[in-house]
Amino acid sequence: MPVKEIARGVFRLPVSITNVYFVGERSGPWVLVDTGIAGRAWQIRQAAESLYGWDTRPEAILLTHGHADHSGSALDLAQLWDVEIFAHRLEMPYITGKSAYPPLDPTVGGFLAMLGRFVSPAVLNLGDSVRPLESGWESFGLDDWEVHHTPGHSPGHVAFFRPSDGTLLAGDALTTVNLDSLVETAARFPRVGRPPAPSTSDWIKAEESVKLLAELRPLTIACGHGIPMTGGKAVMQLAELATHFPAPLQGRYVREPVVADENGVVTLPPAPPDFLPGVALGLGIAAAAGTMFALAAHRRRRKHSTTAGTPAPAS
Repeated sequence: MPVKEIARGVFRLPVSITNVYFVGERSGPWVLVDTGIAGRAWQIRQAAESLYGWDTRPEAILLTHGHADHSGSALDLAQLWDVEIFAHRLEMPYITGKSAYPPLDPTVGGFLAMLGRFVSPAVLNLGDSVRPLESGWESFGLDDWEVHHTPGHSPGHVAFFRPSDGTLLAGDALTTVNLDSLVETAARFPRVGRPPAPSTSDWIKAEESVKLLAELRPLTIACGHGIPMTGGKAVMQLAELATHFPAPLQGRYVREPVVADENGVVTLPPAPPDFLPGVALGLGIAAAAGTMFALAAHRRRRKHSTTAGTPAPAS
């Protein structure tokens, strides 16, 4: 999909399952917010050159957080452009190789949690290119933007807000697609919703962050997942989300969050029983056995048909 302007000087590029954003007028300095999954540096570079001209480069790469679907191409781009990567100080251990993110929670329910059973967070190391966001924010030419710490989905998650026109880059503090539903995810049906459930490690702080963002009263809501929304419908849905936050009914981190500090994960709540993998394995074995029986029956029918069609030898 082509890059598209969603607000003055803010451009969205869908990169596989996530969005990246270019922030800055075509004639001036710009920054890149998030970088999508690994292996997409070429796609992001092409989009940047279509906006800002050949051989352009940003002032910096800003990460809302370090999950692999938001930081996967960060190191490649930082080396390509010779720029630095900035993230909140509480994200630093997860993007400098010191700590892995908390395990995904497959017991929280929903479509995305089902997929999470087959994924384990890897330890990410973006090397010497990483800097704490707090130390460089004033030098990016973004005087009309605010940065808000919005923990919950991850310890150092941040969102970017422009008060002058109500533009919000929410990262994964919110979504504008229901990732719990396979149908709505596939159809990209726009809906302001809670953060991605299996990778949210503190639901109490996640709710507090949603309330904080709702109090900003954004008019354009652009997230890491889903199509950006604007206008009255978006405002009403965010207000409803903040008022009646739909925390999961069950899950590893619902009642007891992960404890983390500037060195990474300190303590994890115990993993609850998860019986679904055994059920899925049983269904897989049954499906495989059914396929084998069907193939064997098909071979028998072919053999019988060939034998029946062979002329009897002359006496």
